[in-house]
Amino acid sequence: MSSNRNVVPNPNGGWDVRGGGSRASAHTDTQAEAIDRARTIINNQGGGELSIHNRQGQVRAKDTIAPGNDPENVKG
Repeated sequence: MSSNRNVVPNPNGGWDVRGGGSRASAHTDTQAEAIDRARTIINNQGGGELSIHNRQGQVRAKDTIAPGNDPENVKG
């Protein structure tokens, strides 16, 4: 299962990590913190796409996060 996330500015300040739903997955004070949190979420959910938006809401960068180590996929 892949997970896509967007790092977007919050109109009330700070930055949100958003998936497909209307609620933010996370809220942080800085964009760097939001990017780190988004990478962790995507990695934990098996990889996906990260889109980073600027203050105007335009995509400024994209990154593909490779699948993480899912303990359920370990043989044993």
